[in-house]
Amino acid sequence: MNAAAALTLLALAATPAAQAADSATTAHATNSDARELNDAARAANVHARGLNGPARRAAEAKAAGIAAAAAAATAASAATTAPAASAVAMASAAAGAGAKPQAAVLRHSACKGTIYLTFDTGSQSQAALIADTLNRHQIKATFFLANEKTINGDYSLDPSWSAYWKARVAEGHAIGSHTFDHDVLVKDGAGGAIQVKPGFGAHAGQLQSLTPAQYCEEIKRVDQRFVELTGKHLDPIWRAPAGRTTPRSLAAAQACGYAHVGWAPAGFSGDELSSKAYPNAVLLQKSLRDLRDGDIFVAHMGIWSRKDAWAPANLEPLISGLEQKGYCFATLREHPDYLSQFKPSLKHP
Repeated sequence: MNAAAALTLLALAATPAAQAADSATTAHATNSDARELNDAARAANVHARGLNGPARRAAEAKAAGIAAAAAAATAASAATTAPAASAVAMASAAAGAGAKPQAAVLRHSACKGTIYLTFDTGSQSQAALIADTLNRHQIKATFFLANEKTINGDYSLDPSWSAYWKARVAEGHAIGSHTFDHDVLVKDGAGGAIQVKPGFGAHAGQLQSLTPAQYCEEIKRVDQRFVELTGKHLDPIWRAPAGRTTPRSLAAAQACGYAHVGWAPAGFSGDELSSKAYPNAVLLQKSLRDLRDGDIFVAHMGIWSRKDAWAPANLEPLISGLEQKGYCFATLREHPDYLSQFKPSLKHP
């Protein structure tokens, strides 16, 4: 007697014929479901194998962002502050459950709020990654430029960067000044002077006293170089290096047509901090938990001092996580606090 016949006789002996028929039908359905699941799993594996290089990393990062956003929302609703390890575990668990069912959440009929991503120049080690990520998500951001030394051995406003900045202009990003020599403000000095310490240029690291007109010129020098590189003027906005301002510096900049842009407390990426003390996973969770509608977010295009760079690990998950929460993105041209600055009559030449 074969195995199938033996199983049939056993079933008939143990239950009425009708129940045996039901059991057979259920088993058949279960087997069919299992085959469908196996087929789906094989298809998913084929798709996963097809992803490679940047595409695979982007897909993994996107899934991580969705998972991290879910973890941040759970943490916020529980009104507790979970340790970093717990947050990472929650994100991993959500990712392990599969991001595919959550992908539909990304399709929003309307924005629940707007986040304004901004990037200051730096070592430029992440310049290409930032541009690629923004393009992939069809996001417009705002850049603030200073003439900083890059990992290529040149400077971020050298002719070698012309093509990069032209591309950002063509994509519709907003671009402002970060002062030409990355002049960190120290204080308002005696006799109407503004004391700064340049990060680059002929007086790098030296305390300098500038008149308001000279300080304005440091802001406008970026515009002059940008025109040489791209044929376009900057937007009439600027950001003081390190975010440090003084009453006199703000007045000097406003007098020559530039409005200052800081960032929201929740918008500090932390990419200048020690990666040992402030791991990327902790910074990501903080941003996804705390950012709100209208917040300006700041990161750099590469930081020399941070061992574990912020952008490769966090930018894609941050954007995907915020999208999953219903946020959209825009340049500062659309920010309510700066709309008047962009009226044609108020733009500088």
